[in-house]
Amino acid sequence: MNSRVADASGSSPATGARESLSTRLVRQTVLPLMLTWALGTVITLGVARYFVAQAFDRALLDDAYAVAAHVQSEGERLVLHLTPGELSTLLFDQQESMSFAVFDRAGQLLAGESELRHAMLPAGPVHSFSNVQLQGREARAVTLHQSTPGPFTVVLAQTSSSRNQMLQQLLVFSAIPQLLMLVFLAWWLQRVIRRDLRPLNDLQQAVDQRDANDLSPIAATVVSASESREVERLGTAINSLLVRLDDSLAAQREFSGNVAHELRTPLAGIRAQTAFALQQDDPAVWREQLQGIARSEARASHQVDQLLALARADEAQASLKLAAIDLNDLVRDIVLRYLPRADAAGIDLGAQGLEEPARAWADTALVEGILSNLLDNALRYGRSSRPSVTVALTRQPQGIALSVVDNGPGIDASEAGQLLRRGVQGTQGQRLGLGAGLGLSIVKRYADLMGASFSIGNASNGTGLNATVIFRVETI
Repeated sequence: MNSRVADASGSSPATGARESLSTRLVRQTVLPLMLTWALGTVITLGVARYFVAQAFDRALLDDAYAVAAHVQSEGERLVLHLTPGELSTLLFDQQESMSFAVFDRAGQLLAGESELRHAMLPAGPVHSFSNVQLQGREARAVTLHQSTPGPFTVVLAQTSSSRNQMLQQLLVFSAIPQLLMLVFLAWWLQRVIRRDLRPLNDLQQAVDQRDANDLSPIAATVVSASESREVERLGTAINSLLVRLDDSLAAQREFSGNVAHELRTPLAGIRAQTAFALQQDDPAVWREQLQGIARSEARASHQVDQLLALARADEAQASLKLAAIDLNDLVRDIVLRYLPRADAAGIDLGAQGLEEPARAWADTALVEGILSNLLDNALRYGRSSRPSVTVALTRQPQGIALSVVDNGPGIDASEAGQLLRRGVQGTQGQRLGLGAGLGLSIVKRYADLMGASFSIGNASNGTGLNATVIFRVETI
């Protein structure tokens, strides 16, 4: 009992541990955004580092060319014609320390600082860059090889703290605004997702607060409150389910009521006959009463079968799938099953039109139910001096017609429409005291489920009853 209560309240541990849909949507949306932001930041930093390095290297190379432009030849030796003031102006930098050195072809220092000898790269390209240590600090150096006025090499080195600082500033000024935008986007997504899911919560509350016996559709204001088609479709699907449940329960209530109503009379008769037989001592009376009990039991069993057939018809409405079936073979098998009963009753049972194939859209079980009820009615009520029942399959413009014709008393034209209703018996049935007025209503219900038409009337010769079901012809 306690486990049922916990399940009904929805507070079981497994259910309580699950996160909400809005939280999952926000998490699954923001997490890719954060990964994209992180990847974008790394790419941005790499691109910025590349272009910043290009800019600083270009400036460093320009300074090296400026120093090389002042190297002149004096006789057989090279001389750097720059005064200390001019050199300070040329290599001035407010933030970084710069050093230079000029070497001749033999590697002899012409001017500058000799410690830059280790930064000089071997002859190769006109200029090349390298990372070195300058006064214990990281520096960037350029080696420039020149051939006029004579072969010489200029080495220029500059500390790199300013370029690192610029990279940090680029990272800060690009990443922080993106991070703030990401936080704002996460807040906005959470707000919008919760707003859009609010109709789903309203729908859930409307279902949770619904009484178990209340199967009326949920209010349209709750179903269509969301701008999302999926939530509206969910509400519509729930309403459709409630309608089907209501129809199913109504069919069950109707079935229960029909069973209680239809079985009351035969059961009362059985009790009365049993009580009367127990009061008698004559075996002949016992036999007569037992025969009456057997007839009442057969009638009650027949009525139960018909009520079950109606209940199955109501259930088949939602799941019925029609297919192309061979009516001639199916009708032949059913007629053969009824031959012993017809022979025992002295009724001539025959069939026509079963030689040619007749395929139609139908359901095998429902066709069996239709023909069984029509044959049962014909064998019960189609009585005459020389009783006969004919089952025929004919092709008509509307489709394939299945007819059951007897030569009994027939029916009045005014009764034809009434006999198709549940519980309505004709004058012949009332006179004989047979049946419960359900057979023809079952046939009508089965025909409607298969999209077929059903009609009853007097036979063409004016004597007897003609019951006809027209099935749709198979189309490919």
